[in-house]
Amino acid sequence: MVARNQNMVAITWGASVKFSNVQFFVSLLLAVFLVTAVYIAREYVTFNMIPVALDVTFSSSVHESDQCNLFSGKWVFDNTSYPLYKEKECKFMSDQLACNKFGRQDLSYQYWRWQPHHCDLPRFNATRLLEELRNKRMVFVGDSLNRGQWVSMVCLLDSSIHDPNMKLMNNTGSNLIIFKALILINFVGWISDEMKGYNASIEFYWEPLLVESNSDDPVNHRLPERIVRTQSIEKHAKVWTDANILVFNSYLWWKQPHIKVLWGSFKDENGICKEVENLRSYEMALKTWSDWLEIHVDRAKTRLFFISMSPIHEKAEEWGVSSDQNCYSETDLITKEGYTSNETDPNMMRIVENTIDELKTRGVKVEFINITQLSEYRKEGHPSIYRKQWGALSEEQLSNPSSYSDCIHWCLPGVPDVWNELLYAYIFQ
Repeated sequence: MVARNQNMVAITWGASVKFSNVQFFVSLLLAVFLVTAVYIAREYVTFNMIPVALDVTFSSSVHESDQCNLFSGKWVFDNTSYPLYKEKECKFMSDQLACNKFGRQDLSYQYWRWQPHHCDLPRFNATRLLEELRNKRMVFVGDSLNRGQWVSMVCLLDSSIHDPNMKLMNNTGSNLIIFKALILINFVGWISDEMKGYNASIEFYWEPLLVESNSDDPVNHRLPERIVRTQSIEKHAKVWTDANILVFNSYLWWKQPHIKVLWGSFKDENGICKEVENLRSYEMALKTWSDWLEIHVDRAKTRLFFISMSPIHEKAEEWGVSSDQNCYSETDLITKEGYTSNETDPNMMRIVENTIDELKTRGVKVEFINITQLSEYRKEGHPSIYRKQWGALSEEQLSNPSSYSDCIHWCLPGVPDVWNELLYAYIFQ
């Protein structure tokens, strides 16, 4: 504490201090003015600061704290505040994820809230995030699971933009899909240039292996063999490098014993192609990705996030059901705390974590959003058969719904909304 000045002269008020009527009146007005000013200032601060105080309920190191680990918790049924948006009302919903539209009647998957053990997850505030993204780009870079998280984000933001003319989607069939959020604000009959809209761009870029591959086409990527150029990323990276927020993922497309790695271009007949064990090829690709971030990304401008692996639920025997079943017809969560599927590869997770740690030593901060464990419990959250089928189903498939059930992606509203709540928490931590 600052010590008081012991030599200050005390001023006493008594009969010896006399005021004229004018002096008294001026003093009274001054006192009233000061009291009023303090009251107005207090009300202004209270009114304007409460939302911020409620929105952020943890310190900047919350994800590193034993007292508040956002990724350790439980699912709580909450049909009062969830879902955060309605499937039918999201104009930009994907038919791959619109489970209710394609026949799913049990909608309980929409009402689960993630509750960390020792703290609360901040409530998603779409308007606040749009304000944060004013004149900025947020780009999700990765595979179809990352695209699902992007669709979730678009629906979360879309729900707060009520004028249909103030939002648009640009999908030309290329790797990049752009959602633009614009809101006109009319202030006392006029609109200034600064207030024409958020000009917020929320984008998805198809890059399932992060580096160049023969699966780069966003539509025609189901090929008999997968080939990657683990040392080549510039074809993709030049599109997203200048974004303000980058959200990466890459996991599922590496889940096979070996990946063919190409040294040389796809047009070069003299290129060398060799099968490489999947963990090693994954490590090589992430090295190229991390080197690009270090050299090309503006650290003062761009925030970087990596979403951990999304679990699949294709083997029901892992949660005590018949071995020939999967997520089809599942309506309940897995309740065993710490449950982990055998399909989840911790070695791949460690490669990502090691890459991020190594980047940190080079002055590049990538924040790791660990969605794996909380998603492991949600075997009932997948589309199963309740999605658009891109091809005609055979009689054999129709007789056995498990055979064509999608136990990889996630229904919306649903689990990816929580991934975005976590992302939101990190953005505003």
